[in-house]
Amino acid sequence: MRWYAFLLYPFALLYDLVTRLRNWFFDMGWLKSVPAPMPTVVVGNLSVGGTGKTPMVEYLIRKLQDQGKVATLSRGYGRETKGFLKAGEQITPQDIGDEPFQIYQKFGNNISVFVGEDRVKALEKIASETKVPELVILDDAYQHRYVKGDLTILLTTYQQPFFSDYLLPMGRLRESRSGAKRADVIIVTKSPEELSESDKRRLIGSVSPYKRQETPVLFCSISYGEPKPLCNPSPFFQKIILLTGLANDRPLVEFVREKYELLEVMRYPDHHDYSQADFDKIQAMFKQLESQNPVVLTTEKDAVKVKSSAPKGFLEEIPIFVLPIEMSFSADDELTLVQLIQQKVFKKGKS
Repeated sequence: MRWYAFLLYPFALLYDLVTRLRNWFFDMGWLKSVPAPMPTVVVGNLSVGGTGKTPMVEYLIRKLQDQGKVATLSRGYGRETKGFLKAGEQITPQDIGDEPFQIYQKFGNNISVFVGEDRVKALEKIASETKVPELVILDDAYQHRYVKGDLTILLTTYQQPFFSDYLLPMGRLRESRSGAKRADVIIVTKSPEELSESDKRRLIGSVSPYKRQETPVLFCSISYGEPKPLCNPSPFFQKIILLTGLANDRPLVEFVREKYELLEVMRYPDHHDYSQADFDKIQAMFKQLESQNPVVLTTEKDAVKVKSSAPKGFLEEIPIFVLPIEMSFSADDELTLVQLIQQKVFKKGKS
């Protein structure tokens, strides 16, 4: 917690009151939660950003797309448009947001990618599509209670678990820790690959006061792939200028520092739109370190923004590589998650 956080305590109390009242109105039925017209999985968190929602959505797509047509629906945070849109060949990150665009680029026409601020109306429009999906994954919709999902997945990180955090603006929580009781499964993301059973029990014990008794707590780690060139094929060197626009880049920085020689980290805010001034800084940094034969390494999310916004010639002059990321579960936890989806989601589609 920041040293001056205690000064923000009155504002956190007010924020707590507002969010508790809103949730109470939903619980009492004074604000309506509408069942989705097709099977849905909700992916979200209690905190502001950085829990691995997009890698989790991609994991679910890979696991479930063989069972039927999958679609994703998100608000499209940071986009320059409004209303309901479907990703297609002419769509840009500015149209639908960087994360939906990343998903569309990765999976193409094997899935459908939609954005819309009003999830209820968006789901109604998706239900009117010629080919209605068998499953819709609602990205970052934990607080969007107007839609009642069939399975609700709550994500929290190993490094900054929600039970150790505080409400905005003291901390990073969007609502109180008790909001975890709405989850059907809680997943601790960015966990160490060799997490001991005693550490798992300790974390589950810390989560337990805030969840329903039957709600399982699962663990997953981040698995990084081999860097791939953003555009033109070029040799990959071990000396790295790391370019990030993430809510929490600590796990990424630690991985790069451990595996490669990290020369410099260029940090930008989450969902950052890269400008000409940013590209000038990147170019200047590359020129400064050029004698060491560096490459620029960035995330998949940042890569879509860089590729769409880079000035002419920039991508030919600087070797930029993209670091793929995936979620990885133990066999037991993966089986538990898949079984939950089968029981709570796909049985709805068959009923």
